[in-house]
Amino acid sequence: MTSLSGFMEFFQKGKTFRPKKKFTHGTLRYSLYKQAQASLNSGINLRTAVKLPPGEALNDWIAVHVVDFFNRINLIYGTVSEYCDATSCPTMSGGARFEYLWADGDKYKKPTALPAPQYVSLLMDWIEAQINNESVFPITTDVPFPKTFTSLCKKILTRLFRVFVHVYIHHFDRIVSIGAEAHVNTCYKHFYYFVIEFDLINTKELEPLSEMTSKVCKDNTVSSSQYPQSPSMTTNSFR
Repeated sequence: MTSLSGFMEFFQKGKTFRPKKKFTHGTLRYSLYKQAQASLNSGINLRTAVKLPPGEALNDWIAVHVVDFFNRINLIYGTVSEYCDATSCPTMSGGARFEYLWADGDKYKKPTALPAPQYVSLLMDWIEAQINNESVFPITTDVPFPKTFTSLCKKILTRLFRVFVHVYIHHFDRIVSIGAEAHVNTCYKHFYYFVIEFDLINTKELEPLSEMTSKVCKDNTVSSSQYPQSPSMTTNSFR
């Protein structure tokens, strides 16, 4: 299995969708990030790597991974972004059965169908705003996490998963052509094991990649009975 140790180096050689978010040196979050990276780089089993370290707070662990996955998925999308435009991808979708609508409570108060690149751009702007908001993602331990932190992170991770869905279903040929398939699969496994470990994404949202997940994540998948099969002619729209 390809480790995550060379992930950033591989993708940073190519196109980057937007600048990487970094942790402040000397903070608890930075220490947890380095601890997580050390585990990944050592080749430890990914299912083990995502588990909460003894004595650490769950919210801190989730915060570290949300930022890390934001960075990694940005890099992955950056490799296909020039092939993902309003003509080739007029909707943010995962095949014919799954369409994702954008709503942010601000400019888009009602769920709205958008071209995939516009959806992803708005999504990354929205996530970046959450991460940069120190009242939501506090950078010091003397500032408590808000009560809504877990529900917000669930929404962030659910929407990031949709980028995986779009890339795998519509742009995986590009990933294969640059030799990045193993790197993307390993990143996906890391992401999947993490959200399953802490129950951060509804199983219905995981349905578009259920078949691939059963192959890539053989040692820890959600059973097929947990993926209700929709009629083949039905389009599932998620907001």
